Amino acid sequence: MSFAFVLGVAWGFVLALPIVSWARRQATVSRARALRGRRRRRRPRVNIPVPPIVLRVVAAPARRRRERRERAAVVRQLPVAVDLLGVAVAAGCTPYLAVQLAVRDAPPGVARPLGQVMRACAAGATFDDALREVGIGVPPLRALTDTLRSATRLGAPVAPALARLAVEVRADVRRQAEARARTVPVRLCFPLVACVLPAFALLTVAPVVLDGLHH
Repeated sequence: MSFAFVLGVAWGFVLALPIVSWARRQATVSRARALRGRRRRRRPRVNIPVPPIVLRVVAAPARRRRERRERAAVVRQLPVAVDLLGVAVAAGCTPYLAVQLAVRDAPPGVARPLGQVMRACAAGATFDDALREVGIGVPPLRALTDTLRSATRLGAPVAPALARLAVEVRADVRRQAEARARTVPVRLCFPLVACVLPAFALLTVAPVVLDGLHH
């Protein structure tokens, strides 16, 4: 291979580089144009209007489950909140100040509705009206709000009433826990029938049947 041939090939390669680069750019531009054309040719998205009543019906079960969980949390946390209110009243606080302290230190399930009482009072409502509204909106708190309202209206000592209420709510929580415990065997029937019994049959009955068929 002569030196002139090698030099000619190298020189041709150098001259071809700008042409190859230009061809690549043109190919990239043409592909981009083709993609933009395809995107333009896509069918427009059709938004099917959904009636609001359908949305409410679909969301109703989830909303009911959420409300049940929130009420169950309030019932579980209510004894602690009642004890906090009782300690605050025994320390010399009025029912209003006791509720204000409970909003800060009570469990969140009870602190949120009690916070509504404080916000309503700050907006101009009376303490009695705010307690009544929260008792209507959160039924598990009805006994507590009625106790505080009676003490506020009549001026009766609230500490003994809160002590009795603490005993009652703890008894209610215990009864509800026992009721849930009695439903556990019923809820275990489905996994027992659907999972345990088929597995037992496959491990014990099926080998015997297959062995009998082979013999």
